[in-house]
Amino acid sequence: MSSTPDPDCLFCRIVAGDIPAEIVAETEHTVAFRDIFPQADVHVLVVPRVHEPDIGSLAAADPEVTVALLAEARRIAEVEVGGQYRLVFNTGSAAGQTVFHAHAHVLGGEIHVPLPG
Repeated sequence: MSSTPDPDCLFCRIVAGDIPAEIVAETEHTVAFRDIFPQADVHVLVVPRVHEPDIGSLAAADPEVTVALLAEARRIAEVEVGGQYRLVFNTGSAAGQTVFHAHAHVLGGEIHVPLPG
């Protein structure tokens, strides 16, 4: 099982309801909310309820939650943008990660900043 919530983590505090966010969906394992600095017409973050610093750590610690996160990202993309989307995971500060709690960026519609590949 993955680690317990980190009281200093922004996303742990959103999951706990301590910081407001525009919640899109909640499941047993995940919370999804709109990014406050959207990079596309649709930009939703899907985060696990458990705290792991990045997607690789989450996959190693809790494969079941990792699968749940991916499934929820796909479901949200179906609802929000008809299933055509980018799914982005940043791992490490050199890769652009700014909040060290595993999360998926579901991006759909017009992308507002250039993304590789």
